[in-house]
Amino acid sequence: MISRIGGRLRKIFALGVMALALAACQQAADLDAIHAERGKSLQRYDIFQAIAANGRVMAAGTQGGALLVSTDQGRNWTRQTLGGASLIGLETCPDGSFVGIDFNHKVWHGDAAGAVWKAVALANPHIPLAVACDGKNRWWVAGSGARIAMSDDQGGSWRVTDFGEDAQITALQFVDEEFGIAVGEFGMLVTTTDGGLTWQKGASIPNDFYPYAMLFMDRRAGYVSGIAGQILKTEDGGRTWAKADNLANASLYRLFAHDGKPYGVGSGGVVARLEGDAFRAMPYPDAVPVFLGAGASLPGEEAVAIGGPGGLLRVVGSHVN
Repeated sequence: MISRIGGRLRKIFALGVMALALAACQQAADLDAIHAERGKSLQRYDIFQAIAANGRVMAAGTQGGALLVSTDQGRNWTRQTLGGASLIGLETCPDGSFVGIDFNHKVWHGDAAGAVWKAVALANPHIPLAVACDGKNRWWVAGSGARIAMSDDQGGSWRVTDFGEDAQITALQFVDEEFGIAVGEFGMLVTTTDGGLTWQKGASIPNDFYPYAMLFMDRRAGYVSGIAGQILKTEDGGRTWAKADNLANASLYRLFAHDGKPYGVGSGGVVARLEGDAFRAMPYPDAVPVFLGAGASLPGEEAVAIGGPGGLLRVVGSHVN
C-alpha cells in the first residue's frame, strides 16, 4: 500500500514538474513575442495624424509622440520617440526641412533627412491646429483664439496676429510667397496678399461652415471640407462659395494636392480625388474601414501616403482606377 502511494506521489510530482516546465517555456515564448512586437517600427497602438514628404524622405507623426521616417517610399520605417509629444500636423518647407505642430504647445523642426528633430515652445496660439511653411521657409501656425503666429528664425521668436474672436483657425495655407489664406470656426476666412505683413477678414463661408481641411490650387480655386461630408468650392479666392459634389460619401479630414489634382482622406478608410466636378472614392487594395486622419502626396511618385489608427500607415498607388 505504501509503495503504491509513493508511486502515485512520484507521478504527481513528475507531472507537476512537466507542467512547470511547459509553463516556463510558454512564458518564454510569450516574452519573446512581446519583445519582437516592441521591436517593430509600426505598433498597433499608433494613431497617425500627420504625414509629409519632401521627395527624399517621408515623415509620419502619431498621437502618442512617435515619429517614423522612411527613405524608401514607405517600404521600411525607422522609429524615434519625441518625448511628451502629440503630433497633429506636418508640412515640408522649400528647403526640404519639416515643421510640425504638437498639441502640447510645441512646434517641431526636422532636417531634410528627417533624422534630427528639435522642439520649441509655442505660447500663442495656445492650441495649435494648423501649420504651413511659406516660400521663404518661414513657419506659420494657427489655432485657438483666432491667432496666427509666424517665425522667421526657426522658433526663436514669433510675431502673432490676433483677430480678436473666440474662434479656432483650423486650416492655413500659403499658395505662393505673397498670398496666404486661413479658415476656421463659424465660416471665418482671412487672407494676406503681402506675405503675411497684414491680414484681412473676408466674407464668411456661408452657414457658419466648420472646415476640417482646406486646399487652394492657386489664388482663386479652392476647396474646404466639413461636417457630414460637406465640400464647398470657390473660384474667386474665397469671396463666394458653392457646393461641390462629394460622391465618396465620407467626411474628408485632410485635403492635399497630388500631381496637380485635389485629394482627400477621411472616414471609412476613404481616399478621394477630384474627377471632373466631383470628389470620388479611389479604390485601393486591402482598404480598412477606419478614419484616415493623415494623407500626403509623394512627390515624383504615382502614390500617396495615408495614415490612421491601429498602426495604419500605407502608401497607395494613385494610378489605381
